[in-house]
Amino acid sequence: MATLPWFVSLPPDERSYVGLVVQAALDEFAAWLRDPTRSPKADPGIFSVAPRALARAVTLQQTVQLIRATVEVLETAIPSIAAPGEADALEHAVLRYSREVAFAAAEVYAAAAEERGAWDARTEAGVVDALLRGDVGEAVQTRAAALGWTRPAWVVVLAGSLPDGDDGQVADLRAAGRRTGLCLLAGEYGGQLLVVVGGDGSRERSVTQVAGGFPPGPVVTGPVVADLAEVPASIQEARAALTAVVAWPEAPRPVASSELLAERTVVGDETARRRLLQEVHAPLLAAGGDLLLTASAYLEEGGAVEATARRLFLHPNTVRYRLRKIAETVGRDLTQARDAQVVRLALVLGRVGLD
Repeated sequence: MATLPWFVSLPPDERSYVGLVVQAALDEFAAWLRDPTRSPKADPGIFSVAPRALARAVTLQQTVQLIRATVEVLETAIPSIAAPGEADALEHAVLRYSREVAFAAAEVYAAAAEERGAWDARTEAGVVDALLRGDVGEAVQTRAAALGWTRPAWVVVLAGSLPDGDDGQVADLRAAGRRTGLCLLAGEYGGQLLVVVGGDGSRERSVTQVAGGFPPGPVVTGPVVADLAEVPASIQEARAALTAVVAWPEAPRPVASSELLAERTVVGDETARRRLLQEVHAPLLAAGGDLLLTASAYLEEGGAVEATARRLFLHPNTVRYRLRKIAETVGRDLTQARDAQVVRLALVLGRVGLD
């Protein structure tokens, strides 16, 4: 076993446990040889002499290497330990029993994988539930790290419909994300599928990739945040946007929650209402009366530059200049129907004094 590099690098206690497993297998083999009526099937219990955690320190591939090395040692010793005329029979018995040990090892590792999967599922559900509740303490961070969550450069939440009774679709989504180097946590809440994604590469490409794994229907994204501690607020915005996205049948997939501020406000989302006031009305007000007045007049005149100019006693080019300044100030182009809708609602909120 000393010829196996991974074995040499194990801590002394783990090397000792590996030795105990090998000894248990040899004892079982010897007992079978003494009683030919017994089945040659190896008992998975030979692995019980070591703690279950050893299955994480020693992989199945390494276990197979260990079996092969043990068989090679036995084969070398057969000429000196076999009775006259029984060398061939002993060699056949060694090969037959080593195959059974390999099957037993596969059974043990399969059970460990199932147990690990169930543990991961319970832990992931607990982490997502904590994020929903805004309880992101050290314990939650530790559990997320145990699930493979590192320190990504960006984090974003996606929300969509749950698959129709197909848990495999969520598992495939999770596996595809992790294969491409993404941190990913998935969970269910209120009939919605929530996926928290973190990465270091292209955010747009990664989000598109993950959204492609969602069931049919709208998919929305919450605001981009820096870490798990900021995820609860992003989840709330994503969930609110998913509720409101039905009001925009032509919405892209995925669509950012910030593109649904108007619809979210209409359905009573307080966060969206505050954002409209802070991100649209307040900057226009702070920029001076000209921009606010021009935005209002342009919208009231149905988006007609000439009519707006006459109403404000301005040259049409001045109106066009102010429209460009409005776009620079609030990131909304009043010549585009959806942006105009957002600004109109923000101005209404501002006029009625909702703050």
